Amino acid sequence: MTSPGFNTRAIHAGQEPDPATGAVILPVHLTTTYKQDGVGGLRGGYEYSRSGNPTRDALHTALAALEEGSTALAFASGLAAEDTLLRTVCRPGDHVVLGGDAYGGTFRLLSRVLSEWGLEYTPVHLDDPDQVRAAMRPTTRVIWCETPSNPLLNITDIETTAAVAHEGGALLVVDNTFASPYLQRPLTLGADVVVHSTTKYLGGHSDVVGGALVARDPGLGEQLAYNHNAMGAVASPFDSWLVLRSLKTLGVRMDRHSANAARVVAFLVDHPAVASVLYPGLPSHPGHEIAAKQMSGFGGMVSFRLRDGEDAALRVCERTHLFTLAESLGGVESLIEHPGRMTHASAAGSPLEVPNDLVRLSVGIEDVDDLLADLDQAMTL
Repeated sequence: MTSPGFNTRAIHAGQEPDPATGAVILPVHLTTTYKQDGVGGLRGGYEYSRSGNPTRDALHTALAALEEGSTALAFASGLAAEDTLLRTVCRPGDHVVLGGDAYGGTFRLLSRVLSEWGLEYTPVHLDDPDQVRAAMRPTTRVIWCETPSNPLLNITDIETTAAVAHEGGALLVVDNTFASPYLQRPLTLGADVVVHSTTKYLGGHSDVVGGALVARDPGLGEQLAYNHNAMGAVASPFDSWLVLRSLKTLGVRMDRHSANAARVVAFLVDHPAVASVLYPGLPSHPGHEIAAKQMSGFGGMVSFRLRDGEDAALRVCERTHLFTLAESLGGVESLIEHPGRMTHASAAGSPLEVPNDLVRLSVGIEDVDDLLADLDQAMTL
């Protein structure tokens, strides 16, 4: 098979049956160290599990296959992956162009942590290439992009933004958490690195915290792999196994997430309490045409704004039953949150502050009629 399909790769890449027993599921290698056959006589190259572990290495192989990259690395969290990436490709005094509605944790990392290290950043609207070009400096090393973005579901043209980045000698980094590699593969569109919170759709069951980087260029992959070991925020063997298990059903889960979200969007668009619905699958969405071009589906994340403001948004969040009031996203269960007071509270008062009447849904894979009934009762104020 010269070019197996996505679901085949998700089930088989890096996951050959165990040669000793024939077990079709990869073992969890819960070991910190490995017996050497004489000094320096490593079996399979393994000496210490921070540096290498067979379960985590299998996850690396699978993630690289799904994102069509040269090198994948699994981390203890998405933010650990981001920190390692930025401190690998940037130096004190360098500059990052940041999407104007980036995840609050990414903004906190840049504004409160890496700024103390000397890294500078400029938030811009990435849907306007002229704004991006204007924000570039001779010291710009990275354009940091989320598409769809969290939580406003804005869309960035990856090919166009990659061209702007490369014209200025910078890398384009795409956080692909919302789309997953099932719906979008940024490296094939010119991006240099893909970032994931594997906690979300890749893990898919709200039972693991993790992150990942996938690089297109092998040389950059080698630099990242060196710091992956040297800085040490690696994914544990069991967490790696949980994500590897979940990748096998990513395609079928994303199909259901997307189908359910489309029904939820149709309900919200017609609801009198809703001022606007933010979802790239809507033809009225300003990024709809670009999303349709670079994605194979529009995903399970939906945001909407309430006509009666913040108090109404808070009431809806507090009245749902099947939609659990909680942070995070991408699990099989549906979640609801108020970004301004929850996931994006760290952006309050900054250019990345989100509207206070905004509600974000992570639409799960439950029976969609039950989800619609839950939203209907919650919004009957």
